[in-house]
Amino acid sequence: MAPNSLTERNDAMNVQPREETRSNERFIRPAVNIIETEEGLFVTADLPGAAKESIDVNVEKGVLTINAPASHSMAGTPVYREFELGSYFRQFTIPETLDHSKAKADFANGILTLRIPKAEIAKPRRIEVQVG
Repeated sequence: MAPNSLTERNDAMNVQPREETRSNERFIRPAVNIIETEEGLFVTADLPGAAKESIDVNVEKGVLTINAPASHSMAGTPVYREFELGSYFRQFTIPETLDHSKAKADFANGILTLRIPKAEIAKPRRIEVQVG
C-alpha cells in the first residue's frame, strides 16, 4: 500500500492512543462541524453506535470535551467484522464569551448537536448616536 493511502491516513487521523497518564485505552476522533453565528456556537459530532445515556459533554476552563463509549448492539457472535467501535473522544478550546450554563444538547440518529449561546455581553449591539 502507498504511504499516502486513504486507510493509512484515516488510521493516523481517527484512532489515536490517549496520553499515557490517562489510560492505555484507544479512542476514535469523531467528525465534528463547528459553526459560529451571531447567537453562539452550533456543534455537530458524528457518534455512531453511542447511546444517549453514555455521552458525556462538558466545558471546563474553556475546553469543550465530548466523550462517548460505543459498542455493537447486534445479538449473536460476530463471524466477520470490518470495523471496530470504541470510545469517542474530542476536545476543543472555545471562547469564554459563551454562556455555558445555557448550552443545550440533542442526540438523534448517531448525531450529537450542541447549541452554546453567546453571553449577552458578547453579543453585538447597536449604540445609538445622540445629536448634541
